[in-house]
Amino acid sequence: MIKFNLCLAMVVVPCLTLFSACNSDNNDQSKSTAVLDTVSLSSKSFALAYQDGSKIVATSIDTMKQISFGGATDPAISPDGNKLAYTVSDSIGNRSIWVADMEGKSQLQLQANSKNYYHAAWSPSGKTIAFNLFSDKSIWKVAVIKADNTGLLVLDSKLTTRLFSPTWKSEAEVVAHDLKNIYTFDTRGKLIDTKIIAELLGADYHVSGSNSFFYTSDGKKLIFNAGFGKPVEELKDLAEGVFALDLNTKKVTRISPERMNVPYVFLTADDRIFFSGAEKPFTQSKIYVSDLEGNVKTVVNKGTNPTGTLK
Repeated sequence: MIKFNLCLAMVVVPCLTLFSACNSDNNDQSKSTAVLDTVSLSSKSFALAYQDGSKIVATSIDTMKQISFGGATDPAISPDGNKLAYTVSDSIGNRSIWVADMEGKSQLQLQANSKNYYHAAWSPSGKTIAFNLFSDKSIWKVAVIKADNTGLLVLDSKLTTRLFSPTWKSEAEVVAHDLKNIYTFDTRGKLIDTKIIAELLGADYHVSGSNSFFYTSDGKKLIFNAGFGKPVEELKDLAEGVFALDLNTKKVTRISPERMNVPYVFLTADDRIFFSGAEKPFTQSKIYVSDLEGNVKTVVNKGTNPTGTLK
């Protein structure tokens, strides 16, 4: 097991004070708890989670109420806003996923039978979590597990390609890619659909393992981020943007503003697009939200890797 120290910061905001404590048992590496103020989350006012430097912040959409976690990355807030999944790394680079029940004040480590698993993604109901897992065959796969830590399943374990960035198409369908193809699996592990990325997008969009593909709730559009355009001197690479592909017309529409680098995008089950991006000189990343038509608003002035709840 990994020994780590997960802390909750004290945050003072109008009409709300969150007190917290850390508990790390040096004699039992399997235990790590954080004490939360139950009242702070009983109204389900927390709608967004994101990374702020070395800590994770869970916040209301107006940022007036906040709670923060130290020593964790890859925030993934559940659709109802009551749970937070996150990644913890040890001193030799192994990663594991933990889930905090923010109302019940409990934490648990997902039991994935791997020393390296990360990038949690909640199903639309919040009952299941998909994630990347380094398998016993030394290849990146996608696995699913129930939120109560049962029913671990590696999706199509016979597929020999590496899989990245799992998302949910529906409660019963998980999406991942291998840089060349977008795969859809059912939650029994069967591969049910394959789409060739180059045929969908053409040659102008460059996909990396950290890029994600999300189907909209009606299944008619694909929201994704990818490198596009000419190399940017400050980045020494292509800038990434957020785009929407109409699967019927094959038309791609840009969602994120021009001249912005967007390495992370997240689509809620009710079709709100959250993303983090920075404008030149690309040193300050902000968090934005957009509808499917590209009406973008700034949500947080400093942060990365946002995930959102249902409204």
